[in-house]
Amino acid sequence: MAAMGFDVVASRFGEGGSPFLSARRVAEQLGVTLSELAKLTGVARNTLTAKSSARKVDSALSPIVRILAMAAEMAGDESRAVIWFKHQPIPGWAGKTAFDLVNEGKADRVLAYLEAVRSGVYA
Repeated sequence: MAAMGFDVVASRFGEGGSPFLSARRVAEQLGVTLSELAKLTGVARNTLTAKSSARKVDSALSPIVRILAMAAEMAGDESRAVIWFKHQPIPGWAGKTAFDLVNEGKADRVLAYLEAVRSGVYA
């Protein structure tokens, strides 16, 4: 079920029948510029828009899209998930948000937190 939910949400971040995620669509959903998204993912801004870098960009965007998909599933819609991602501090991380942790390269920790919450474990 969770994989199916991810596929549905991830399909909204594609573009023009491409099997890869679109940096432009992810940036629009998050309400950030491509430059801000580049900083968040650790990928150069020009790389985000280069067709030849689609696999690298897809790999960099996948954790963010997974986090948004899980958060949307739990929150009830994507706009609430984005608000949570950008503004809600995660317990145990000194007031840091999912956005802050992803920016620090800790997307795996955010995913682990969401899995724990989904399983009924609360911090």
